[in-house]
Amino acid sequence: MTEKPAPEAEERTQTEGEREQQEAEELVERDLDELGEAKRERDEYLELAQRTRADFENYRKRVAKETSEALARGKAELARELLPVIDNLERALQVGVDARARDSATRLRESHEALARGVAMVHDELRGRLENAGVESFDPVGERFDPQLHEALSTRPEEGTDPGVVVETLEKGYRLDGQVLRPARVVVSA
Repeated sequence: MTEKPAPEAEERTQTEGEREQQEAEELVERDLDELGEAKRERDEYLELAQRTRADFENYRKRVAKETSEALARGKAELARELLPVIDNLERALQVGVDARARDSATRLRESHEALARGVAMVHDELRGRLENAGVESFDPVGERFDPQLHEALSTRPEEGTDPGVVVETLEKGYRLDGQVLRPARVVVSA
């Protein structure tokens, strides 16, 4: 004959088993909660890392653009400052040409020619450097007057020319990469 456990013992065994099962379930539930929390933290850090990466990429692009714009402004300012030098060299060359035509003494002529050659060399070198930097001159004789490109210093009637056409350029205009540094100073037909 087999003995039956006492009902109290059976209740205790069930209660202990149920308690152990409940503790195990609570432990599993706690572990799942911790795992869920860890996943949420991971997702937050991943999102933060992605935002930081995007912010840095935007910063890098902005700095590159600002640097490029600052370089362009610097080139434009340098070119503006050098334009009067070119004008003066061109005037000096013209004076040399005029003096050569007037002088008859050989010594004076040779002196003027040497001066003119020296000024021409400086002029050519300076123009070459400006061209390498993207600066180009323009002479608008024969074009319609455009206040964006030309500065009218005077007008005069010109036979055979419509009014509003550039008939003489007193100082060439200059551009840097398509942007007008200085408008051409001109005489316009009336």
